[in-house]
Amino acid sequence: MKKFFELDQLGTTVRTEFVAGLTTFLSMAYILFVNPPMLAAAGMDEGAVYTATALSAVIGTLVMGLYAKYPVALAPGMGLNAFFAYTVVLGYGIEWQTALSGVLVSGVIFTLLTLSGVREKIINTIPATLKLAVGAGIGLFIAFIGFQNSGIIVADPATMVALGDFTYGPTALAIFGLVVTVVLIALKISGGVFYGMVITAIVGIIFGEISLPTSIFAAVPSLEPTFGAAITSFPNIFTIQMLGVILTFLFVDFFDTAGTLVAVAEKAGLMKNNKLPRAGKALFADATATVAGALLGTSTTTSYVESATGVGVGGRSGLTSVFTALFFGLALFFSPLLSVVTSSVTAPALIIVGVMMASTLKEIEWNEFEIAVPAFLTIIIMPLAYSIATGIAVGFTFYPITMAARGKAKEIHPLMWALSVIFVLFLIFLAE
Repeated sequence: MKKFFELDQLGTTVRTEFVAGLTTFLSMAYILFVNPPMLAAAGMDEGAVYTATALSAVIGTLVMGLYAKYPVALAPGMGLNAFFAYTVVLGYGIEWQTALSGVLVSGVIFTLLTLSGVREKIINTIPATLKLAVGAGIGLFIAFIGFQNSGIIVADPATMVALGDFTYGPTALAIFGLVVTVVLIALKISGGVFYGMVITAIVGIIFGEISLPTSIFAAVPSLEPTFGAAITSFPNIFTIQMLGVILTFLFVDFFDTAGTLVAVAEKAGLMKNNKLPRAGKALFADATATVAGALLGTSTTTSYVESATGVGVGGRSGLTSVFTALFFGLALFFSPLLSVVTSSVTAPALIIVGVMMASTLKEIEWNEFEIAVPAFLTIIIMPLAYSIATGIAVGFTFYPITMAARGKAKEIHPLMWALSVIFVLFLIFLAE
């Protein structure tokens, strides 16, 4: 084991890697309880999604640990699951089975682009500002969903949105959970989001807002309701609307993965000459996880920046990922706990993840008007239109316009012109 994972060369031990793996798991375990109810809103079976979430995390994280040998864990991504449920299924009226087919196709394309080496070239053509804007916009969108699901923000006929009733039990519980989670993270407690959910659920049970689960352990929920649905619905993806959906799945996973891998590798001191060793293998692990997740029955699986918590306690090798995968495997037997994870419990996690994702705002060049406009429109349209895809489409459409108006047309890569045309057609289709 020491030889395979090069523990001595990396200055780590099996015990350190175990602690790092557990730390990473605790930091991202919230996805096990946030993803199922979110996809259930799209009509999917909650138990099946729980199993698919855990298994896709196991598969992707194991491939990352054993093949790429990085201390990076994977699971269905926040933001993409919101896009899947609230935009594609509930917004566009696309059946969840067809949406899964879109995830599968994006994963296959991701795999082919990774194996061919084209992926890095495509990434380099997208302006860094737009990549940052997409991440921040998704953060605002996720936070808005959290505020909405908890009743903190409600619909209003006069102003469209307004503050909800803070004396309403579930809303008050969500606010309590938000305060607790903020305090835990401010105190730099590893796994603060997860522990915040646990404390909120316990308090909810004490005050009668949440019913006790009938049990803690149970047989693994069946995958039958979702397994293979991505294949059977494949013929339904050949529409302009699904093309935009697939492009969004692909685009967000593209850059989210790249940013996470670089950030975690930098923190672990694994970068060499400003380059990521075995980058192709790491990207392949991510692509494999997306394909596996789609077949099992969950939205796009991606690398988690929470992996940095494991690195922070000493994780340096793929063994960290192997241990994280084992914990996700054990979590398969705790599905009854889903009953206590209400919207009041998940809302604080959504809001805090949104805060973390919005941190990229500071890196956008706001003093450059031609950059600020498409970035701002990308960010603001996502929550206002309740659609990640629409935000991306608007931002990518305005970027060539503002750049050309500033006399910088030569700086625009041909691919950006092509993407802007595609997204204009996408927006026209939405308006019909």
